[in-house]
Amino acid sequence: MSSPSSPSSWKRVAAVSVVTWLVLMGLILAWGWLLTHPLESSIEPTDDRLARWFVGERTSQLTDAANAGTFLGETIVGASTFTLIGLVVSLVKRTWRPILLVAIIEAGLGGFYFFGTELIPRDRPPVKLLDAGLAPDASYPSGHVATSLVCWAGAVVLIWVYFRAARWVALLLLLLPVGTLLSRLYLGAHHLTDALTSVVYASVWLLVVARVLLPGGRESARPSM
Repeated sequence: MSSPSSPSSWKRVAAVSVVTWLVLMGLILAWGWLLTHPLESSIEPTDDRLARWFVGERTSQLTDAANAGTFLGETIVGASTFTLIGLVVSLVKRTWRPILLVAIIEAGLGGFYFFGTELIPRDRPPVKLLDAGLAPDASYPSGHVATSLVCWAGAVVLIWVYFRAARWVALLLLLLPVGTLLSRLYLGAHHLTDALTSVVYASVWLLVVARVLLPGGRESARPSM
């Protein structure tokens, strides 16, 4: 299998990844502080109204569907699935780049969630929580949404780069993280702003690392050497 082709290539991947992670981490903390301090009185009422609306729509069938959507965002499920996808693509295309992408993305994602929840405590919506065992002040950000997004959007990225014939069909996978997001709101686990924050940072993190690490253009049609 091949890897980034030169020491300078490795250095560029490392530098861009580290700088991007630090910038995103700073923005996550800054935005979280704004949400829980100066913007709390203006944004949280809207968040709470939406949470109460979801409560009014609850049914046993929708709850089952929401539990399924949540399952897709469980750390063990999302990380394992993304790892398996990356490993398969690496083996088929004989390049380390896909599995290295998974490793960098998942490591960074864990850091975002850990520091975000530890440094920015935020109470969950004031509704009955249908996901037992969650810390009451760990609403920000949504780990499930970020995990589901990088898994399935990451799969789309790998298919887009390495399997051109399936590009447009692969876009259907993007419906899965949307389902996870709606599920977390439905269950009362997060405010909308928590979930959307995860969408933004997970998307940027995935796209930047993929851009610097994966081949593009004509290179994607053949194994990286």
